[in-house]
Amino acid sequence: MNATIWLALALVLVLEGLGPLLYPRAWRRMVATMSQLPDNLLRRFGGGLVVAGFVIYYMLTKSLS
Repeated sequence: MNATIWLALALVLVLEGLGPLLYPRAWRRMVATMSQLPDNLLRRFGGGLVVAGFVIYYMLTKSLS
């Protein structure tokens, strides 16, 4: 399981790095736009990502076991 966590972290880093690598101007505009959003909207967005991550994790662990 320890290796699985490291593989997941590596995949997140690769996916997060693709935006600035391939589309630096668009990525910079997106970050600037997000910095202008109200805190409650950013919290909702972050919460949605966390919930989606847990759902995907749950589905994968159920299908692999």
